[in-house]
Amino acid sequence: MSRTAKELGQILTDMYENAPRKELVVMVHLFGVQYHEEIKEIGIKEIVEASGIPSNYTAEINKGVNLAKYVMPIPKK
Repeated sequence: MSRTAKELGQILTDMYENAPRKELVVMVHLFGVQYHEEIKEIGIKEIVEASGIPSNYTAEINKGVNLAKYVMPIPKK
């Protein structure tokens, strides 16, 4: 099931706003890793615009998308 830019934007907003202290950028990278396929379909800029987070995080999401082929998130316990 593909999500819309608005839905992904809301997920990104939630991850951004609820990031553990000093792990904000890590959470933005993780968003890129977890949703890399959908991000590639829609486009990073559209998702960032829908999220309302600062546009300079576009580069950080892109890093996560690029990392996705090398890493796998560990589920929370």
